[in-house]
Amino acid sequence: MAHPDIPGDEPVPDGTRSTLSGTAADVVQARDISGGVHFHRPPAADSGVPRQLPRDVRDFVSRTVELDRLDRALLGAEPAGLTVVVGTAGVGKTALALRWAHRAVSRFPDGQLYVNLRGYDPGAPVTAEQALDRFLRALAVAPGRIPDDVEGKAALYRSLLAGRQVLVVLDNAAHIGQVRPLLPGGAACRTIVTSRDRLEGVLAHDGAHRITLETLPEADATTLIRALTADYRSGDEPADVTELARLCARLPLALRIAAERAASRPWMPLAELIGNLRDESRVWDELSAGTGEEHDGVRGVFAWSYRSFTPAAARMFRLLGLHPAAEFGTWVAAEAAGLPVATARVLLDALVGAHMLEQTAAGRYQFHDLLRAYATDSAHRDEPSGHRRDAVARILAWYLHTAHRVGTDMRHWGRILPPDALPAPATVPQFADRDAAVEWCQLEGPNLLAAIRAAGKSGLDTVTWQLGLAAEPAMHLMPADDRRAAVHVALAAARRDDARQGEGALLATLAEIERTKGRFDEAAARAGQALAIFRELDDRHGLRITLNFLGVILLHRRQFRRAVDRFENLRELQRVEGDIEGETAALFNLAEAYDGMRRHRDAVDAARDSVELGRELGNRHFELVGLILLARASANLGAVGEALADAARGVAIAQELRDTRTEGWALLDYGRIQRIAGRYEDALVSYRRALGMFSDSSVSQRRAWSLDGIGATHRESGRAGEAVPFHRQAVEVARAAEAPRVLGLVLANLAESLAAAGADDEAVPVRWEAASLLAQLDDPEAVERLEQIRRALP
Repeated sequence: MAHPDIPGDEPVPDGTRSTLSGTAADVVQARDISGGVHFHRPPAADSGVPRQLPRDVRDFVSRTVELDRLDRALLGAEPAGLTVVVGTAGVGKTALALRWAHRAVSRFPDGQLYVNLRGYDPGAPVTAEQALDRFLRALAVAPGRIPDDVEGKAALYRSLLAGRQVLVVLDNAAHIGQVRPLLPGGAACRTIVTSRDRLEGVLAHDGAHRITLETLPEADATTLIRALTADYRSGDEPADVTELARLCARLPLALRIAAERAASRPWMPLAELIGNLRDESRVWDELSAGTGEEHDGVRGVFAWSYRSFTPAAARMFRLLGLHPAAEFGTWVAAEAAGLPVATARVLLDALVGAHMLEQTAAGRYQFHDLLRAYATDSAHRDEPSGHRRDAVARILAWYLHTAHRVGTDMRHWGRILPPDALPAPATVPQFADRDAAVEWCQLEGPNLLAAIRAAGKSGLDTVTWQLGLAAEPAMHLMPADDRRAAVHVALAAARRDDARQGEGALLATLAEIERTKGRFDEAAARAGQALAIFRELDDRHGLRITLNFLGVILLHRRQFRRAVDRFENLRELQRVEGDIEGETAALFNLAEAYDGMRRHRDAVDAARDSVELGRELGNRHFELVGLILLARASANLGAVGEALADAARGVAIAQELRDTRTEGWALLDYGRIQRIAGRYEDALVSYRRALGMFSDSSVSQRRAWSLDGIGATHRESGRAGEAVPFHRQAVEVARAAEAPRVLGLVLANLAESLAAAGADDEAVPVRWEAASLLAQLDDPEAVERLEQIRRALP
């Protein structure tokens, strides 16, 4: 279940104070990680210069005309900026794009982005939003800074690429919708798209250049076969090599598989191998309706290679066709086949060596879409139905129990129900630190979504809803729409399964998703449904979590008096129940509510208690949030020295955790306290750092506060003229965010700076607009600022 007591880190409308820099609820992430690890990750690369190109193709032949055309189209005197390479399946579109990209890599010093959009894969294609999410991470955008919506992602992506020399390769696009949001806006970038479709709309609207890739000429096809077999065979008759190329429809994908088969049997005459291939092609023709000579040639080669495998390798190949996604790791492959990891690795190497599977990284593999379809067909044809069901169950069990381990090791405070729908596999990893678990979540997140969908379609309701809950830590790193869709699938399964506790937990998760989008009414309604279920079940833990969540909604709505009542009662309840984490969360939420009511001494006491409990728990996130709230309240009491020290410690913890969103939130408070202390240059540094962390539309209110803080710092240090442009930018951001409270407060600050700069006439209408907005609010800060404005009005 989500953390209803500790909302996620997305900003929400009307949830941030100009002087108090926002609510703790916006930044807390209660997913710390502990335990011993056997899940390793490469060193973090945070340079912002992506190098995503897959490795170049070995023994690439010919295509000189097409490579020259790519040179002219993308690097010539009048470059198109966008080139689409089209052609039939298996003709070598990806190989051509990658060969050119590797040749031209020095022309793109700011990086190369690559995504396989899987537009023709038997499973779900990669959406433009998912691809943008991956690109932004590759461009060193922290997960907390990535907008929720595709428009926001695309805007940030274009902003980051503006003026940079970056090559973007969009592989296997099926339609315009996958492509257009991924096109850079800058003139220095170049994009290559590969597709089986002609993508007429991209050509017409975006001025793309198109290159149509045909099958290899006969001479080039035979040259490729000879290049791939030269170290293993000699003396093959030219006519036999030509016939083999013809049977492969002169498609590079099929030619490579056939050549590998020939190379692995150097003693067998090529004519005999060709006879076997003809036989397999005839078998394939009898088993399928076919979709044209080229596809029939490819499938015949697939069957020829598949029949040559050892029984164990053939079984591994077809069972992998049952995996819910095209890309996967060694461990889940071992589970699919029910084999030890070491044995599975040997079989996977055999499939890679036969070009029936591609290795993309250490321990990671993927299918070409045609090969995945063939593997799935082979599983349904050659594997007994009971064996297929067992393989799918083992795959789903691995995802279920590994995701559950992530939540447990992260000490996820919420509804962690036992994953008893399927027995635990032997290969579940453990995670020693936060980075290792996040790495796994990022790697396997799309596969978890695919597993939830697959379980739902298979009618495995208990598995589906348990996966939906177990996958939540990973889903927090995914686009909100993907997360919402997966939870809806799981919720429907829980209702069919009459799993009331699971239903309540999933409703709470949906409430959290709505809260992060600023949809407080919808969030409260979902939480209310969850609360009713937990009361029905007498589930006291679920009740406490949901009550805390509803208290956080009160904080967002700035109903501080009601929030104080809620959290005071909840703190006592958590203490009686012995839930220390719940008590800690209630305490820092209570500190937030006290401070909103101007009960700063009570806020200091509650925040200090939350810091102590957070340290007792070893929960660094709880500790840092408590420290920032403690610093905030201390500064409001005039204890500026203590506030500076506590805020600095909180910022340092956020940096240690590499949690940029929480760091940005903390920096807003730190900057304010530095202003109070008269440390204006330090305050500017804090606000500017925060501004860099809030550069996208999903955190627009905090971006407004960062700009407003820079302006206020300039005014307070005697540079009112320099302050005005920053306040104006803050007003523009707040207005675009449709946040009336934020807009009213930044307008008030703009008016102060205008007056301080001697522009009194210009300040008057700004004050009137600010007053009209703040008059609609009743929280203490809005009331105080409104009174100040009225005194200044003529």
